[in-house]
Amino acid sequence: MAASTESTLEVTDLTHSYGSLKALTDINLQIPRGEIFGLIGPNGAGKTTLIRALVGSLTPSLGNVSVLGLDPKTDRWRLRQQIGYMPQRPALYDDLTVAANVSFFLSGHRRHPDPDLVAGALDFVDLADRAHDRVHTLSGGMQQRLSLACALAHKPDVLFLDEPTSGVDPELRASFWEGFRRLTQRGATIVVSTHQMDEALACQRIAVLSHGLKVADEDPRVLASGARALVRVWKGDSMTEHTMEDYRVELPRLLESISVDRIEIVHETLQDVVLRLIRSAT
Repeated sequence: MAASTESTLEVTDLTHSYGSLKALTDINLQIPRGEIFGLIGPNGAGKTTLIRALVGSLTPSLGNVSVLGLDPKTDRWRLRQQIGYMPQRPALYDDLTVAANVSFFLSGHRRHPDPDLVAGALDFVDLADRAHDRVHTLSGGMQQRLSLACALAHKPDVLFLDEPTSGVDPELRASFWEGFRRLTQRGATIVVSTHQMDEALACQRIAVLSHGLKVADEDPRVLASGARALVRVWKGDSMTEHTMEDYRVELPRLLESISVDRIEIVHETLQDVVLRLIRSAT
């Protein structure tokens, strides 16, 4: 990875509007080096707008952004050499080959299109055998993989990924995430938006966005530990339901006061917790 003087990403009071539509409101984040940071939220929550502000492809209405100690707008060309960006929809050249696309994006980062860098990126996304095929012959999922290869070929310090595993099969998705972990072990920082809760759990920290607001910024395992439990209690044919914040404490108290024939405990998942946070913000 290229050396940098500042290894954190900082967002301070970031607000952005598209006309009368407010896409982000007072977002504050600090992301340390070597972390996989997830952006979670429904469509329209502001995830893509936030990533675009971080890579310098839009100027926020208010607030400040710092990536590797640089302003993404005023220091755009310096920063471009140190970051990689995979947009939600692949931006590729259909008439070029797979390898030529990676080489082109390397040159855009002022890197010589080294064949070893091209080969390494294509190996990462399992497209080495399609290196000489033109992009228009690839499936949508393969184009998604090629877009990722173009983003990481120059070995950036910070990698921004907007739903990188969309259209990718589960086995390859697991391989990607193993690769992401290796990148962070070498000092890279990854900011990734995803709808997949198993991917959220693979992040060191996640920000949950809803209608442009940050409703959580936490280790996903800590969020999951706050899951509620729905306890169903039967006495004969009669059933009652009890929602418990901590059933390990509350359930014994309940059982002291009633006799039961059967108990069923249904735990919230991380997805349930995230959905509850999103609904509470609307």
